[in-house]
Amino acid sequence: MQITITARNLEITEPLKRYAEEKIARLQKFVNQITSVHIILSVEKHRQIAEVTLHVREHTIRGEESSADLYSAIDLVADKIERQILRYKEKIVDHSGRGLGRSAELAESEEPTPAESESFPEDGPRIVRTKRFAMKPLSPDEAAVHMGLLGHTFFVFRNAQTQEVNVLYRRRDGDYGLIEPAG
Repeated sequence: MQITITARNLEITEPLKRYAEEKIARLQKFVNQITSVHIILSVEKHRQIAEVTLHVREHTIRGEESSADLYSAIDLVADKIERQILRYKEKIVDHSGRGLGRSAELAESEEPTPAESESFPEDGPRIVRTKRFAMKPLSPDEAAVHMGLLGHTFFVFRNAQTQEVNVLYRRRDGDYGLIEPAG
């Protein structure tokens, strides 16, 4: 497992680095196919923030927590990732035989396009980031699993039944909504 630690607005001390690596390395007891981990530690005013992005096979699990103390933020995000891994393993057992292995590879790449700066006038909204990712066909249930693992409020995927691009989103009441193209 390759662990990368990035610092924003702070200097990483050796004890802090060791603590973060040990906390994240213990997640291997829950799932041993972790290929890489990216930890981002940052300070914003009075908040200490720890973000973790974990790559397990073709899945991406992400968590972010903040606290007044960076060590407790690392603890909180490690616990959050652990809960997500356990949920992920539960879903795999629930969907066994339905082929969760067909899931989308979230090989995201940020590629600025020349049209970004020309899209809107100077004083209006701007496109500041573009993401591209491979979309393998998923059922809406599988898309919900991926959305939960990523911690996002929406998820774009190709519907395995209709082969159309759909958007799954989390509603304020906690349920999900599905947007499908008409006609």
